[in-house]
Amino acid sequence: MAETGVKRREWVGRVISNKMNKTVVVAVERQVVHPIYHKVLRRLTKFKAHDEQNSCNIGDRVRMIETRPISKDKHWRVVEILEKGRVD
Repeated sequence: MAETGVKRREWVGRVISNKMNKTVVVAVERQVVHPIYHKVLRRLTKFKAHDEQNSCNIGDRVRMIETRPISKDKHWRVVEILEKGRVD
């Protein structure tokens, strides 16, 4: 892939669904501080990401990168699986 000089956003999150073909749903958790009460809050955002080989399973920790729109709500691509999820 050619380098365009554009810095793409990256997120690390957990796969929470892999029911679709070549698509996974990744939950990214972040912490924000409440502007008035200064309490640390956990926020969860779900992204749909492209998984070309269907290699991700539920519970996997993945790194994904921003890409061109692939479908209506799929704008991310899984780059690598950082750790495999536990299978119980």
